[in-house]
Amino acid sequence: MLTKRTLIFVPAAVIAILLQAYWWVPTYETQLRGNSARATTYIEATSGDARLLNPIVNADTTSSRITDLVFTGLVKLDEDLDIAPDLATGWTLHERVFVKLADGVPVIRALSEFRARVATASWGDNVSDIGVAPAETRTHDVEIVDADDADKKTTLQVTTEWPERIRINLREIDQDFEQKLRALVPALVATKWQLSDAINWAQLTETLTPEARTSVAEQVDEAGTIVEHNPVLTFALRKDVTFHDGEAFDADDVRFTYEAIMATRNLSPRRASFEPIKTFELLDPHNVRIVYKRLYAPALLSWAIGMLPEHLLNASRMEAEMEARSLSDDARAKFGMRDVQLNRDPVGTGPYRFESWTSDELIHMSANAQFYAGAPSLATFYFRVIPDRLTQEFEFRAGALDHYLAEPHQIGRYLNDDNFATFTNPQRGYSYIAYNTRKAPFDDPRVRRALGLAIDVPAILRYVFYGHGARVTGPYPSNTPWSDPDVQPLAFDLEAARALLAEAGFKPGADGWLQRDGKVLELNLITNNGNPTRKAILAIAQDSWRKLGVKSQTQVFEWAVFLKDFVNPGKFDALVLGWRLGIDDDQFQLWHSSQTGYGQLNFTGFTDDAVDDLLKRIRREYDRERLAALTRRLHRRIAEAQPYTFLVTTNVARAMDRKLKIVESDGRLAPLRPARSGEMFYFMPQWTKSVVPELTTGNG
Repeated sequence: MLTKRTLIFVPAAVIAILLQAYWWVPTYETQLRGNSARATTYIEATSGDARLLNPIVNADTTSSRITDLVFTGLVKLDEDLDIAPDLATGWTLHERVFVKLADGVPVIRALSEFRARVATASWGDNVSDIGVAPAETRTHDVEIVDADDADKKTTLQVTTEWPERIRINLREIDQDFEQKLRALVPALVATKWQLSDAINWAQLTETLTPEARTSVAEQVDEAGTIVEHNPVLTFALRKDVTFHDGEAFDADDVRFTYEAIMATRNLSPRRASFEPIKTFELLDPHNVRIVYKRLYAPALLSWAIGMLPEHLLNASRMEAEMEARSLSDDARAKFGMRDVQLNRDPVGTGPYRFESWTSDELIHMSANAQFYAGAPSLATFYFRVIPDRLTQEFEFRAGALDHYLAEPHQIGRYLNDDNFATFTNPQRGYSYIAYNTRKAPFDDPRVRRALGLAIDVPAILRYVFYGHGARVTGPYPSNTPWSDPDVQPLAFDLEAARALLAEAGFKPGADGWLQRDGKVLELNLITNNGNPTRKAILAIAQDSWRKLGVKSQTQVFEWAVFLKDFVNPGKFDALVLGWRLGIDDDQFQLWHSSQTGYGQLNFTGFTDDAVDDLLKRIRREYDRERLAALTRRLHRRIAEAQPYTFLVTTNVARAMDRKLKIVESDGRLAPLRPARSGEMFYFMPQWTKSVVPELTTGNG
């Protein structure tokens, strides 16, 4: 009888409490009566706390959301996703080309002939100057992989001697210039050159194995191109910008940000985007020149990264912080950008200035009244950590939050509810299951493909995402021009999965679990807390693999623990995650074999020579059609290798407070809208709240 009464009255009591809470939590209007500041306050929730509020080292969505408001870069994407000035007022982009001459060709004779022939060429107007580049000695940083530990790498410096070459300045970058030059003066341009022949091996104090010497030679030869392209990017900086502490922004901050990204101790996942830089020059306090080692198409957009305050993070300030914290010698030797206090108390140049951070509870920011593009209309911004999505929705509907990211099953309801402004658009990103390819048996693509074949992804799309999305077949979402439309998603096929695992040596044991050499095929599948869809995928994958004969366990961790203990050090079997991607075709950081270290984004340890080559070629391609051909080959190759089981890309639905408006340039209030590109927060510095009540139909 007691059990029966409990089953009847406890659910009723819970419902009563929830209803009471709904009416008890103050609405927006009742909040305004006691606190007029609510009209100028924006409150948003996140499931997981931020980790590092530093644009050069953060790698999680929450941290990026904050740093995008606190920091600004030299450039930005406008509402049409075109590159526009931000901290820079403008830029110029041209090219220097250096040509290695054929053996025995005198430099002076070659210079004369180059000038005469170029003057008559159809493309000669693009050449501004031709001269002689003197002989030089260069130093190359090369990486040696430890023979006993593939994750341990040593950096060596190797010097080479370069001969005199012909220098040609181009007004605009011409990636096809080598072909044009060879057609014009074929006898003058070298046909082969092994720069490694000029290595001074005697200068190296390290004893190298034959394999290591071969690796050094290959890396040096890659730098010794016969026709060397050096794009030159020059920025003019704004003169009216200050950091939030009042210090003027200038070229020293740009130089410092670049050097901090490149410093190995800082373990910046952005380093690969700046490695192509050959020299960085300060021309004056408001002009910088960046010369690149080779063609690098993403160069301009890479400078959208937030600029760091040099005056707060320079060597003397770092030394003072280490001294104040009484760090040991060992701790000092490792101390870098991931350790500084500024990661919890950031100072930038953005529209919002940081105020405070209560871990796992709240981040508080205020409008930057000195923002160079105009102070934001909303004076206060709170970012609340609310792991439970049900609690988030209750607070949003009660007026305690201004934004709610609807769950898939709620999208239809919010779209039909006139009490809120709801916006939906396809996400440029996808969900996936990633495998640690450093570990057996996940280093075998047959095993990874088999695990993917066993998962009913259409069922995930239908029952987890309620049909609001589409299958994704590889690293580029299908709503980008870079995806290969001919690549088909993995079928749901348990028999094909079993056949692949049998081919890899796995057979059912007496207990029904697949095993090889007496060892059961099992894995631990993990994800982060606060994301119901990822938890659902976890359960579906586990059940699917059980039917296949693969034993698996699942675990869920708080976001900070998930990143620090598992993702960043690469200590996992498999995990469920998702990428939110931009429009960029460059996925070097996600897939290149050089990006597998701690905190880097190729955390699966995936390596593939063909993928590495394609990633490099994509970075050097400026022609859009040829670029798309390369990205589609990359998409196809990674789809074949299956380092991830690629799942779905979903529609994102954001429900917003209807009082949020956009202040137009003429002062009029316009309804909230995303940018034409679909970016919801593009106009956020122009958001305000209308305190005039609006009549609605009351639907929902």
